[in-house]
Amino acid sequence: MANRRRSRYVPWADILDLLALLAWALVLLKYWLTGQLNILLHPDYMWLSNAASLFLLLVVFLRSFRLVQSTRAIPAAIANPRHFTLLPPSFSSLILLAVAVFGLTYTPRPFASDTALQRGITDTLTMTRSQPRQFRLDNQPEDRSVVDWVRTINVYPEPDAYTDQAVDVSGFVIYPPDWPDNYLMVSRFVLTCCAADAYPVGLPVKLSGDRAAYAPDSWIDVNGKMITETLADRRQVVIESTSLTEIPEPENPYEY
Repeated sequence: MANRRRSRYVPWADILDLLALLAWALVLLKYWLTGQLNILLHPDYMWLSNAASLFLLLVVFLRSFRLVQSTRAIPAAIANPRHFTLLPPSFSSLILLAVAVFGLTYTPRPFASDTALQRGITDTLTMTRSQPRQFRLDNQPEDRSVVDWVRTINVYPEPDAYTDQAVDVSGFVIYPPDWPDNYLMVSRFVLTCCAADAYPVGLPVKLSGDRAAYAPDSWIDVNGKMITETLADRRQVVIESTSLTEIPEPENPYEY
């Protein structure tokens, strides 16, 4: 009878732990292989997530092998319990497994205009935020991205210094609530480590018509030139657009 009782023992707690580890390994692998990691992590840190997925798979393999070997007898901790816990021993594993299952079914989306307005859009990069690894003013104005322009203006803040310089930038559309209907903002999120610390920067765009033709969160490519205007009681550089084209959302929507 004792042998029969030992053979029926199933280590559900250990199995649940393995399922939680496996699920998290699959979540990280999914984001890696589908490219969705681009909207969650800075490229400099993606290797940590990728390495973690492979490490978790290795742990699952090794623990599975040990579990098979150990199921021939009832563990001493079960035969002679020494303490009790307020919550079930596998409660944390259940939570981890539930979150991982959600991660497998959820498709992350990049931040949009509502998040940008909530976090506050800036045209400067402060010392507590991501700074350029190197700053060069010798690149052509039309080759600068939104973030390049913001960094340039941050160093040389006089708006008139950029008058009539050519502009060719892309980003998503934001409607600042206190701007006239013929203005919108072309914006990008800057990622310093992960999506949690992403912050928006943007440039004003002056249109020849109403901005209603370009929906918030749609992606646009703006061509034009820089002018100086007073907008929202502030003297600043503004892109006077000569052409504005809707474009698909890029695979990697963030700047660094």
